Amino acid sequence: MTAKHPETSIPSTQLYDRDFYLWLQETAQLLRNGEFDRLDIENLVEEIESMGRSDKHAIESNLEVVLMHLLKYKYQPERRSNSWRFTLLEHRNRLFKAFRGSPSLRGYYNQAFTESYQQARRLAAAETGLVIATFPIDSPFTPEQTLDEDYLPE
Repeated sequence: MTAKHPETSIPSTQLYDRDFYLWLQETAQLLRNGEFDRLDIENLVEEIESMGRSDKHAIESNLEVVLMHLLKYKYQPERRSNSWRFTLLEHRNRLFKAFRGSPSLRGYYNQAFTESYQQARRLAAAETGLVIATFPIDSPFTPEQTLDEDYLPE
């Protein structure tokens, strides 16, 4: 059964495309009221799956920034700055917040580490102008060092 929004008489599946915020509000209300037969299940499932992908993307993105800055810190010691240290602290904190909100993302962090390092290696080469071979193929940092807010490479 396709539910219609009471004020607009728009089917919920169309409301999703026309007014996403209103669709969210309506869906939350239907869930609170236990009106499960009126839910736009297909789009609701899509949104829930999308939230998981978004969380994973945030882990990858923050991890890549941390790894790239650790590489720059290690291989460009003459350019070390408070800005780099702040960026490391900020993105490590973002990772910790993600883990606090969803502890199971810690497992994904470990899964994503190797691929994120490869991306960080490419980004570090592009940003520094150093040849990519400057940076080792395998990460010189462990996942634990990467998260350790006191860790800075020599």
